[in-house]
Amino acid sequence: MTEANAPITQDVATIPRKLPEGGKRNIVGLTREGLAEALRGIGVADKQLRMRVNQIWQWVYQWGVRDFEAMTNLSKAFRAELDDAFEIAVPEIVKRDVSADGTRKYLVRIAGGHEVETVYIPEEDRGTLCISSQVGCTLTCSFCHTGTQKLVRNLTAGEIVGQVMLARDDLGEWPEPGKGSDENGPRLLSNIVLMGMGEPLYNFEAVRDAMKIAMDGEGISLSRRRITLSTSGVVPEIAKCAEEIGCLLAVSFHATTDEVRDKLVPINKRWNIETLLNALREYPRLSNSERITFEYVMLDGVNDSDEDARRLVKLISGIPAKINLIPFNEWPGAPYKRSSWERIEAFADIVYKAGYASPIRTPRGEDIMAACGQLKSETERARKSRKEIAAEAGL
Repeated sequence: MTEANAPITQDVATIPRKLPEGGKRNIVGLTREGLAEALRGIGVADKQLRMRVNQIWQWVYQWGVRDFEAMTNLSKAFRAELDDAFEIAVPEIVKRDVSADGTRKYLVRIAGGHEVETVYIPEEDRGTLCISSQVGCTLTCSFCHTGTQKLVRNLTAGEIVGQVMLARDDLGEWPEPGKGSDENGPRLLSNIVLMGMGEPLYNFEAVRDAMKIAMDGEGISLSRRRITLSTSGVVPEIAKCAEEIGCLLAVSFHATTDEVRDKLVPINKRWNIETLLNALREYPRLSNSERITFEYVMLDGVNDSDEDARRLVKLISGIPAKINLIPFNEWPGAPYKRSSWERIEAFADIVYKAGYASPIRTPRGEDIMAACGQLKSETERARKSRKEIAAEAGL
């Protein structure tokens, strides 16, 4: 695919999925308001709605229950009504790979037989789940393996929060009914990053609803400061993200001139560096957020010079920020090479001396193709030869 015709804007919508005749509605992914409306639809009286929503919500999102029959504080008759009308379904884990460093990659099957990848990264003081928001991606960032898989569809809110639930299943981390999430020590899944497959801000409503569920204090109960959304720079949605989600923000920046960023992150042709930075200057104020994270992949001879480092510092001046330097994770047919360690450290030193935190991200899960920029549906990866992947990457 040439740069001239690379898609840089959203080209599919989230289409409500039709239930099969007599099919049950999945309550995973419904907001509290959505769940109340669904319960009203089966005859629950308005004066009981709030109580019923609270009860079901806690069973599903606090304790991880998937069977209405186990909801023992509901009457038997009501449990039967719920079971007739609804289901509690999360995506299916098709395959689970574990890296030598403990990283877990899940190949996850969603409705329609499509697949996405979800990655759990354990660290000493936290456990981070990297979740996907789309099947494939529309952005065609030239350094990203995920971007060589065409966008198939947006995930639903249930499929997004369902990735959190299936990871907690695999980690055995649902508390016993009546106990809080943190009573057995630090949480294994303590952070979420929307950095998997897809551009989260091109699936805004589903991402927002899923994160509202994840942040709800009577359910999964993760603080908004433990959720980071990564965008390539969908400028019109950035303020909305601050107002309606309020999580931390990371930006796939990767270049210090429009000429280079147009090639690396084609969405820059629509919203250039200046436009993006103007929107980001407002974000901390709008969301009462902490620093914005600028993600910067280190590509040998492309964006890793001392001049780039100095330009970067100048560009983000005045924005509360940290810069995450990401050694490029190579993949078959990739058109770039990773910068040398010496070059990365020299770049980091310039950024650090200018007053910005500049951690160098340790590549995780490379041996199972789970590292940043390597995610891609396994069947899609297997379907294509090295030659085809190279052609798509513009080699």
